[in-house]
Amino acid sequence: MNKSRHVLVVGAGNAALCAAISAAENGARVTMLERAPAGARGGNSAFTGGCFRTVYDGVEDIKKLVPDLTEEERLSSDFGHYDAEKFYLDLCELSGYRADPVLIDLLVEQSLPTLLWMSDQGVRFLPAYGRQSFKVDGRNIFWGGLTIETAGGGIGLVDALFRRAEALGVEVHYDHKVERLLGDRHHVRGVVVNGDELLADAVILAAGGFHANTEWRVRYLGQGWDLAKVRGSRYNTGNVIQAALDIGARSHGNWSGCHSVFFDAGADDFGNIAILNQQKNYFTLGIVVNRDGQRFFDEGSDFRNYTYSKMGAAILKQPGGTGWQIFDAQSTTILPDEYRVPRAARFEAETLEALAAKLEGIDTEAFLKTVADFNLAIDEAAPFNPAVKDGRRTSGLANDKSNWARAISEPPFVAYQVTCGITLTYGGLAIDEQACVQNEEGEPMGGLYAAGELVGGLYYDRYPGGAGLTSGSVFGRIAGANAAS
Repeated sequence: MNKSRHVLVVGAGNAALCAAISAAENGARVTMLERAPAGARGGNSAFTGGCFRTVYDGVEDIKKLVPDLTEEERLSSDFGHYDAEKFYLDLCELSGYRADPVLIDLLVEQSLPTLLWMSDQGVRFLPAYGRQSFKVDGRNIFWGGLTIETAGGGIGLVDALFRRAEALGVEVHYDHKVERLLGDRHHVRGVVVNGDELLADAVILAAGGFHANTEWRVRYLGQGWDLAKVRGSRYNTGNVIQAALDIGARSHGNWSGCHSVFFDAGADDFGNIAILNQQKNYFTLGIVVNRDGQRFFDEGSDFRNYTYSKMGAAILKQPGGTGWQIFDAQSTTILPDEYRVPRAARFEAETLEALAAKLEGIDTEAFLKTVADFNLAIDEAAPFNPAVKDGRRTSGLANDKSNWARAISEPPFVAYQVTCGITLTYGGLAIDEQACVQNEEGEPMGGLYAAGELVGGLYYDRYPGGAGLTSGSVFGRIAGANAAS
């Protein structure tokens, strides 16, 4: 190990912090360059719920990640299992079999070891009760392959990683925007930051994608994407991706695709760290209608973890780019905390007619007919069970609901107005299994590494919930170790 080796890390979210810690552990002198001010540090990671998708073989692996798991929690929970084959298949299927096989194989293989390493760094993991489990017959049943979250959510995650980084001597500089990379397509020797040249033995790029760049959203995602609300950091504008492309890095991945969700219509245009959880992802428990009063997709096609990341694009295509999630008293009791945030665009009434009167711009007659037709089309023989694909479906509708169909019939009735909230973009830079950035000729660019949301090739079309934080940690750790060596 050689403390004279200097590594620059661009960014300060989960991927960047894991890279910095890994590089420092492997003997490097590490400097982090964060574009945001100190009060807005943490990148997109700070805006997440802190869920990590990982391979695990039942409760014994959960116990390794959650050493303070009580006996009562063990007995009252069914954690199931999530093996490597299932994780790999989820990444393949949700990407339409386009995901980079080398990268996703590494992601799956290193998921549990990386989370255990993070635990050693001081990150505290907990079972994701409330958001990733439902209580059925007195037991917490986990569903959708997503079981673990960090204490304190995304903010708790980045705070824990900052404590460890600072303990290892990592220097963090805020309000430092990287403008250019120094070098060429064969080798990088530093950056230009705030107009000054800063040299280093290696540079790790982990500054996120371009979801906060309005112009790029329209350029790459298409018409209408300038209207999307930004769910997370306003500092992820793609400038670091552009800096790498400018010296010959290879672009990779789904540049016309992104992770976007149903987002509260009353939310700010940019993520508000004081009001998190403004996404509305439990549409599986009700129905969703547009301004024409029509349902426009199958709300029960799969667990929300496998469908929620394309819902923002779906609502953006509807009239006015908005719609409403509709629930009755049967469902509101099991909606999670994201439906109880302040200033939510929430409407309630004792009758469906009175509810429709509060939904500005909706076709009332069509809405009432949609609900009536939906209620009549449900197969009441199948019992409702939100923890499994219960097969409780409708038949004969233009958009049948495949699971979790219950009549919207018990007052009070509640509607949440939603629009598109963009979380992250899928296009970015090409890396190899060493997390080294590749040039357009397919060769590694010496001294340049990347991790996190600016890496392309992992996600196309859809995204399995929790994979983003895990991939950021896995490739951040790999990048840090290789940059230090």
